[in-house]
Amino acid sequence: QERLVESGGGFLQPGDSLSLSCATSLRPVTMYNMGWFRQAPGKEREFVAAISWSGTITYSDALKDRSTVSRDNAGNTMVLQIDTVHPEDTAVYYCAATGQTLVITSLHGWDYWGQGTQVTVSS
Repeated sequence: QERLVESGGGFLQPGDSLSLSCATSLRPVTMYNMGWFRQAPGKEREFVAAISWSGTITYSDALKDRSTVSRDNAGNTMVLQIDTVHPEDTAVYYCAATGQTLVITSLHGWDYWGQGTQVTVSS
């Protein structure tokens, strides 16, 4: 059983807005730190944004001005929005979750990962 399932990827043009969802079967979602990461072709996976179990939100410096992350506790879904996408936003976007304490911007310490969803930004 997949614990995390991402959706919303696809093809976008520069300047479009991106909205990704992460549906989770983990219960209750308020007991988990949840995060978004992305991996561009030929690059390492990198942190994008996260919501701690208590609701504290953290963004990467590179995306903080264009990103919004939110969590629907009732629906057990986390949503990432990125405005004004660039070709450099092309990547596979992953959702992650853990019930443990961790450095939320780190790749390490996450117990669950989704399969990822491809986002391609091109004119």
